[in-house]
Amino acid sequence: MNKQKRFRELVYADEALLLPLCHDCLSAKVLEEAGFEAICAAGYGVTGSLIGAPDIGLLSGLELVNQYKNIINSVSIPVFVDIDTGYGDVNNVIRIVRECETIGAAGLFIEDQTWPKRCGHMTGKSVIPVEEYLPKLKAAIFARTCQDFVIMARTDAAAVYGIDEAVRRAEIYCENGADMVFVEAVHSIEDMKKVNTVLNRLNVPSFANMVEGGQTPIMSLKELKELGYSVVGYPCSSVFTVIKALRELACHLKEYGSTSGFEKNMIDFQEYYNFIGAQSIRAREKKFYDN
Repeated sequence: MNKQKRFRELVYADEALLLPLCHDCLSAKVLEEAGFEAICAAGYGVTGSLIGAPDIGLLSGLELVNQYKNIINSVSIPVFVDIDTGYGDVNNVIRIVRECETIGAAGLFIEDQTWPKRCGHMTGKSVIPVEEYLPKLKAAIFARTCQDFVIMARTDAAAVYGIDEAVRRAEIYCENGADMVFVEAVHSIEDMKKVNTVLNRLNVPSFANMVEGGQTPIMSLKELKELGYSVVGYPCSSVFTVIKALRELACHLKEYGSTSGFEKNMIDFQEYYNFIGAQSIRAREKKFYDN
C-alpha cells in the first residue's frame, strides 16, 4: 500500500489519529521508532531547525520542500506536510503541490492567512477573503495526480474575526472539496464543539492542534475524539523538548568542562550507530565488495 492511501485510511479511520510533528530527519526517525503510524512536518519546526528563526514566512516553498524530501526519505511511514499559503497565486500552488506529491508526501495543508504568514498561535495574524482563498484550494485539489493525496484546508479566521467566521469558512472549504479541515487556535471546548458540529455533519475529518503554551487547551486524544476530532497534531513538542535538553547539556558542559555525569541523559556512540542505521548500510556495502 502506498503512503498516500495509508494516510487517507488513517485520517478516515474510526479511531482518532495522533500525529506528532518532527522538525528534522532525526526527530522523524525517533517518532517512527516510537511506533507512530504517520507524522507531520511543518513550517514551525523546520524553520527553527534550518535557519534558527520563527515561523513568519522566511523560508521559501522550495526550501521547505527540500527538507520535506529529506524527512520523507528518512522514514517509511507517511509524512503530511505544510505549504503555508501556497507561496503565490494558483500557479504557485499547483507547482508546490506537485512538488510535494513528487517527493512522496502523503498530503498537505494550505492556509488562508495573508503573506507573510505567522505561526497560528502568534498575535497579529490576518487572513485573506474567502473569495481569494478558494481559488488556491481548488488549484491544490486540481494539482494532485493521486486522489488519495490528502488536501487539508486551514483557516486562521478565529483569531481575526471570531469563531463564527472560522466555522463559516470551514463549511465553505468542505463544500469546495477539502478532504480535511483545520480551524486553528480554537480557544475553548465550546468553540471546538461549534467547529465539529459542522464538520461532523458534513462527514469531513477535523484537525486539532495542541501547542504547549498556545491558545488551545491541551486535551487528551480520547477527549478530543469525543469532541469530534479525527486527527490531533503536536506541532511544537519535538522542538521544545530538544531545546530544553540541549540547554541542560550546554549548562553542564560549560560548568564542568566535560559531559561526565551527564551520560544518563544521552545515548552513546554504539546506540546512535544502531539508531541511524549504520549497521544495515555496512551490510549492504558487502554485497558489492564481497565476491
